[in-house]
Amino acid sequence: MDVNKDTYAQFCRQTPELPIFFQNWYLDAVTQEGEWDAALVESGGKVLGVWPYFLKKKAGFQYITMPLFVKFMGPWLAGAPSLTEQHQLLQALQEKLPKIAGIKQDCHYQFTNWLPLYWQGYQQTTKYSYRLDLTHLDQVQKNINRNMRRNLLKASQQLEASLLNDPEQFFAINEMSFSRQGLVAPYSKAQFLKHDQALEQHQSRQIFFAKDAQGRPHAAAYLIWDKQSSYYHLAGDDPALRQSGASIFLIWEAIRFTKEVLELDTFDFEGSMLPKIEAIRRQFGAQQQPYFYIQKYYSRPYQFLEQIKTWIGK
Repeated sequence: MDVNKDTYAQFCRQTPELPIFFQNWYLDAVTQEGEWDAALVESGGKVLGVWPYFLKKKAGFQYITMPLFVKFMGPWLAGAPSLTEQHQLLQALQEKLPKIAGIKQDCHYQFTNWLPLYWQGYQQTTKYSYRLDLTHLDQVQKNINRNMRRNLLKASQQLEASLLNDPEQFFAINEMSFSRQGLVAPYSKAQFLKHDQALEQHQSRQIFFAKDAQGRPHAAAYLIWDKQSSYYHLAGDDPALRQSGASIFLIWEAIRFTKEVLELDTFDFEGSMLPKIEAIRRQFGAQQQPYFYIQKYYSRPYQFLEQIKTWIGK
């Protein structure tokens, strides 16, 4: 391990509030087809701020983007620095990034002051996730939409939740959800299993299956967590059995598991910005949580290539 990554790994161990997506072992598992590193600002042997990033290369351009299975990257400032200190740290971190053609990152909720990056020519888009405060689980249940509660009751009468260490079966069900929409999963089975292996080794994931009396899996859910929150990371269902309500049934089971087993008070839906999915998050009583998507182009030719890709996608 190089000196920079070794220092970053120490920072991870000493910062219990750091999200799972920032952890060095997690980044080791998910940054495939590229490499991760981190900019660091230190003073007196103490790390004051970090900026993990994922480097990829395309058509001769080196750029920073988001790796698979990672919800957040970007700047993380230690402690509670003043506004002036934030400006100084962000400026210093930004200057330590490698020479790149462009950067696109989703930043964690903790990062709320992007002004110094604006001064450096960055652009920002506000995105939203949804989170549940599980301090009082009975109140969470009461806050669920009436129709959603009715559907949950119906599903619970037909299905049983199973906790199984079967990532291959999960992947098969997860893949069905993409196929139903005419899409190819954005990750391969090998990529998923490598990420799963790291999570299992660090005891940071649980796989849920909803099965009927015949033992047929209707849906599956993949929950991960750190010391602050759980994350409804991945999910999938069998298109032929979608009417059973298995997907929302597993959301509730994951919420219960978060509070009753993990003893965590925050459940994070990890998005989504898609209207139909967003509606379900709200019906569970989850609250909007904004976060920043930041980007900057350093190379005009690279920016042109990205614009062409966007036009083709449309």
